[in-house]
Amino acid sequence: MNKGRILTISLSVCDAAVSRHLCLIDPAKDIDKLLDGLILATEATDPDWVPIMTRAAVSSRIMAGVLRMLLSSVPAIVGTGNSTYVLYTSQGVTVSCAVGDKGFVYEGISTFSTQTVDLTGLREVKTKVMLNLANPASAYRWWRLPEDGIGLARMEFVVANAVQVHPAPAYFVDKLSHSFAALCATFYPKPAIIRMSDFKINEYANLIGGVEFEPKEENPILGFRGASRYYSPHYKVGFELECRAIQRLREEMGFGNAVIMTPFCRNTGEAKKVAEVMAEYGLKRGENGFGLYVMYQILSNVIMANEFTEHFNNFSIGSNVLTQLTLSVDRDSGQLEDLFNEQDEAVKWMMARMIAVARRKDCKIGICGQAPSNHPEFAKFLVEAGINSISVSPDSFVAVEKHMVANERACCFLAKLPYDLRYVLSSVMYYTSSPP
Repeated sequence: MNKGRILTISLSVCDAAVSRHLCLIDPAKDIDKLLDGLILATEATDPDWVPIMTRAAVSSRIMAGVLRMLLSSVPAIVGTGNSTYVLYTSQGVTVSCAVGDKGFVYEGISTFSTQTVDLTGLREVKTKVMLNLANPASAYRWWRLPEDGIGLARMEFVVANAVQVHPAPAYFVDKLSHSFAALCATFYPKPAIIRMSDFKINEYANLIGGVEFEPKEENPILGFRGASRYYSPHYKVGFELECRAIQRLREEMGFGNAVIMTPFCRNTGEAKKVAEVMAEYGLKRGENGFGLYVMYQILSNVIMANEFTEHFNNFSIGSNVLTQLTLSVDRDSGQLEDLFNEQDEAVKWMMARMIAVARRKDCKIGICGQAPSNHPEFAKFLVEAGINSISVSPDSFVAVEKHMVANERACCFLAKLPYDLRYVLSSVMYYTSSPP
């Protein structure tokens, strides 16, 4: 959708969008002025408005029309506080309630398209397809998808979207736990894998109050991030707040489907330190069903894959960072963008190695990234290698699910085998292709 500048934002009702001319009506006695198909803007609604609710999209200053709009399935934005001041009759606007719990009114008539997807043709596949979600506000949009849970919820994205401040005790714990509760509740009892914070140091500094706490670094992608922050005196207090939020989420709110993942863990020494700090803050591996994932992103994760299985229950491949570090390519560099390729044979070798070790150790292993949705042949490679799950953005889910169905319907010998036998053959292929 092409969008003009934002005129007002508030709580959205119903998952839809509309682009029309606007009719501003203040007292209810003037409702006869509304023509069918126009967007209605008004200060408040009451039962007198019911007859015209199905004739318009509504932007209201107060909450009075929510239930009526839900019942009539009309998109609405309520509680703006300023709509009757910034909007005017005959003005062309676009009302969008299609991006979560926030509704937007944009200036101008926009063009957009909608697509109806028939999910009945999708069938259950052996390889689980999960969702990457970052914004709790958008979680409720995707509950209809026949997904297998949340494969990646990045804590730093939730902090940036919902919390927006550098860790500070009461507010941070309360806001973070409630934000993740929205994600876990939407897909309960399916697992919701939450990756603990992996802000790079410059990104932490951009949060409210962050510049006072964070030093400057020349190369943030390889700097003070991920697991190294969690046990460091510089951030240990902040990590305690993250752990307290997860503890509240799991134990007080009852979302035992919340699963925790450690990112950018450079060696097994860091793995031990992180586990010790988490246990100190009430998250002990093996207690109350609490298990730990680690994100395989670093070459040391691949080389020491066997050793990492002793410290973590399950694994997820972070293909973007793994590709950058394997090929020594910055994906944000315009001069090198052609070299960034998750399907490079060296990167696929790394992934096959990790999958083989995880299967041998009876650990689950998944992958987070867009490559399986953009490249069916890459999804096929992952299935044949024995991947347990693939996690993608919600708008790619149907395409990936269809790829999985096609792969498992095809006459692919490995895809039809049980996982244990598939692992044996994958291992043979891995070891015969291993460099000397």
